[in-house]
Amino acid sequence: MASKPVCLVVGAGDALGGAIARRFAREGYLTCVARRTADKLADLTAAIEKAGGTAAAYGCDARREEQVVALFEQIEKGHGPIEVLVHNIGGNVRESILDATAQKFFKTWEMACMAGFLTGREAARRMVPRERGTILFTGATASLRGGAGFAGFSAGKAGLRMVAQSMARELGPKGIHVGHVVIDGAIDTAFIRENFPQRYALKERDGILNPEHIADIYWMLHTQPRDTWSFEIDVRPWIESW
Repeated sequence: MASKPVCLVVGAGDALGGAIARRFAREGYLTCVARRTADKLADLTAAIEKAGGTAAAYGCDARREEQVVALFEQIEKGHGPIEVLVHNIGGNVRESILDATAQKFFKTWEMACMAGFLTGREAARRMVPRERGTILFTGATASLRGGAGFAGFSAGKAGLRMVAQSMARELGPKGIHVGHVVIDGAIDTAFIRENFPQRYALKERDGILNPEHIADIYWMLHTQPRDTWSFEIDVRPWIESW
């Protein structure tokens, strides 16, 4: 069993989730990263280890209760107590309400909200007896207001925010810091570069979000003294209209 503190990032993709994993690894954490297919995490874990960090990859469909329970049990048994959970699953699907199906709406809600409930609950069950730990959720503009064509995504992200807020109110007095980060704006990713070139061009003016800079916010939240804990923080480029 590793002597390093353990951080689990669920939804460790190529952009923000990966940046968060690298940030905690640089601080000496054994970073466990999870997404539906573990093979897709090979480049991320290799990059962390090349930089001198320690990482472990896991496949997990965070919408499935039995897989989430098994993930937490495997990590705690094999690596040690999870001190930090970051839930970073999106589900950003755009579709007119006229064309939306119940199946797609439910799947989007599952990804954004149900998965957050499951991972948050499993983290809390382990952290509360230890009276310490940090649970951070990635939110979006849709956490606060619904947009045209984003009924499913907005329902999921708004629901996740309420799950996070309920957890913060219940778990804060038990020593668990729960935070929610509202990401308002385009993130510097290959998807934005390839599909929204005009938006991506704003990068030269610091007009889109740098994943590494967002990751610094997550680290800051984790390291806050408990006499000044923040529940929610929003981040956006300086030129973003809000």
